[in-house]
Amino acid sequence: MPVVTRIQLNRSLKSATNYQEWQDAADAYDNYHKLDRWRRTDHSGQFDYISIRARLDRLRRLKAQHDTRGLLFTLNEGIHGNMDGMGRSSLYGHAKRGTKLLIEDYIEEIAHTLDLISEDDSGDISTEEKINFFRRASHCFGHTALMLSGSGSLLFFHVGVARALAQASVLPAVISGSSGGAVVGGILCSHSDEELQDVLQTGYFLDSVRATPEQGKYSIPDAEALHESIATAVPDLSFEQAFEKTGRALNVSIAPAETHQTSRLLNAITSPSVLVRSALRASTAVPGVYPAVTLQALNDHGDPSEYLPSRKWVDGSMSDDLPAKRLARLYGVNHYIVSQTNPHILPFVSDSHRKRSSIGLLENAARRSSREWFNAITLILDKWDKKDGAVTRATSMMRSVVNQDYMGDINILPDYKLINPLSVLAIPSEKHMDGLIKSGERCTWPKLEMIRQQTRISRKLREILQAYEVGTVI
Repeated sequence: MPVVTRIQLNRSLKSATNYQEWQDAADAYDNYHKLDRWRRTDHSGQFDYISIRARLDRLRRLKAQHDTRGLLFTLNEGIHGNMDGMGRSSLYGHAKRGTKLLIEDYIEEIAHTLDLISEDDSGDISTEEKINFFRRASHCFGHTALMLSGSGSLLFFHVGVARALAQASVLPAVISGSSGGAVVGGILCSHSDEELQDVLQTGYFLDSVRATPEQGKYSIPDAEALHESIATAVPDLSFEQAFEKTGRALNVSIAPAETHQTSRLLNAITSPSVLVRSALRASTAVPGVYPAVTLQALNDHGDPSEYLPSRKWVDGSMSDDLPAKRLARLYGVNHYIVSQTNPHILPFVSDSHRKRSSIGLLENAARRSSREWFNAITLILDKWDKKDGAVTRATSMMRSVVNQDYMGDINILPDYKLINPLSVLAIPSEKHMDGLIKSGERCTWPKLEMIRQQTRISRKLREILQAYEVGTVI
């Protein structure tokens, strides 16, 4: 039997062409480095493994005794994603495939117990009590959102991320996007699950950009051609209609063209009648490249008309690339998956920037200090520009960019950092487009098990509550 080397294992991980190949390579890697033993061993200093083991044993014991009331009581007093520290991202940084089997077993036991309670027909627990429990548990546990950053032509990386999530059946129901990320979000939230199987392919997007005539290697489409591409890719729906069709909540960030206005997050809750296409046109209106956009919405007769006609809007990534706080308020989101491709951010971020290592803490301190100095200097410049002229507009926009948080709980970053600035807004070739989509998939695969485990309970609760709503659970 040939001896497998570390170099060969790493090469197998990088050369995988689908998730199954990547999983096989990851299993071989973990076995070679004896990380499979780490997964099978409960002991860890990163979470309270004794408490989790005790909770798991109790659930299994109550299940064996058919004590549904006891199971309900047990889950009532302890069901959240970071129970005893088991949700720490560092626990997914050891093995390539997943985390401690104890954690995975405990999460799966909770999901199975939730099913058991919902399907119990003994009459010991009333339907009303069950629904109240599931609603309360869902509210307390929270929800996950997928946030797609501003991207320009790098939006096709987001497509690959979305394709990997959809194929693994872990695509969140709450999705936000700005600029290019908004376009991908609009596609995801205006097409059904069945349609997405065909939509998230290179050929679909080639059809969207063929309407734009080629003008050179780094040709930037004009506003009309950009709008035509959006119209080809996204159905003509309002935010409310898109949500009713797919059950996915689209959120689009837009920034005001005027200095003293505030940014907005458009969605089926705050702006149900606004047309998705017009929101995407506004969110992709890069200042200095494309003109600001007036939104369109359906009026009380169902006809398109101007929405806030005195206001014009531009690229949402300028003010709220990742609208975490707004999503938390609107949907109870407390867990964020971020696909980050913002060209001016990528060189300065890494997936480990939230880790509490000594270097990480120093980097965060330096980042905060630099941000405060930048804010102070630009505010002083504003005082010199007493007429709120070009200087004030420029510094206001720069502060909006600098003061944002560009990372989440699970971050999916491209496997490259340096980007040709000439290509950011240019129409990509078929080869480049396909490469970006495959890169998005490849960079998502190592995160899938973490996403699957950390969203398993919230997805199960949502599934059960939806079943009650349609009356399929007695």
